[in-house]
Amino acid sequence: MLQTSHKMMATAIVLLLMALTACGGSAPTRFYLLTPLDVAGHEAQAAGAMAPRASIGIGPVAFPAYLDRQQIMTRVSDNELHLAGFDEWAEPLKDNFTRVLVENLSHLLPADSFAIFPFRGPEKVDWQVAVDVIRLDGALGGDALLLVRWTIYKKEDSGILLTKKSRFSQPAAGSEYGALAEAHSRVIEALSREMAAAIQVLALDRGNP
Repeated sequence: MLQTSHKMMATAIVLLLMALTACGGSAPTRFYLLTPLDVAGHEAQAAGAMAPRASIGIGPVAFPAYLDRQQIMTRVSDNELHLAGFDEWAEPLKDNFTRVLVENLSHLLPADSFAIFPFRGPEKVDWQVAVDVIRLDGALGGDALLLVRWTIYKKEDSGILLTKKSRFSQPAAGSEYGALAEAHSRVIEALSREMAAAIQVLALDRGNP
């Protein structure tokens, strides 16, 4: 009986050591962020004479439920998605997307200020841009894809000035998650430029923010 007990204890110790070794040898979790466009500091200044200045509100921004998770989601096929094991967004993707979109537009438009929905405080919002993200994903070593429906309102009377469904894709520069995150940033830049151009045209047509 004593010998059996010693064997059981030895087996337990071996199993514990194996578990500890496996934990110690697991891959570290890596975290990623979307980033705004760069070297665009002069774009808003150049556009300053093109349209009246205004206060622009971004939101609400809606995201599909499958993106409401920390792990990065990639697409294997039209009907299959893959959830990364050790590669995660550093913050909720919806929040990161919204902040990058606002920062991009602040470079591209001569606006007096920008606000994120829900709008608070006494400052008036002249333009409101609501965004409904339908798809934001991609394949490792492939393309990042953004499919989005967006609407521009004149906040004063809640009238719809423009509604549009847009699709953007950008190739990833490598097969790593970091390259895919960078491609995600570029599709958001493309959306930002399309939105900024539309707001400029509307402002010029109406002659007032």
